Amino acid sequence: MNERTVIERFPAGGPRGSWPAEEFAHARRAEGLPAEVVMDLATDTFLVIVREKATADAAA
Repeated sequence: MNERTVIERFPAGGPRGSWPAEEFAHARRAEGLPAEVVMDLATDTFLVIVREKATADAAA
């Protein structure tokens, strides 16, 4: 199973032409962290996440 860790949250109603979640994720990727942006529809929030793949040891 894939787990995820939320590292930051941004409201969906940002200023026109502004993409703060994407900019934050891009900066984290530049640091070597595989960050990505997903939308949480229930809270109308963009989440910057890092996916953590389960290892064979954890599954056993």
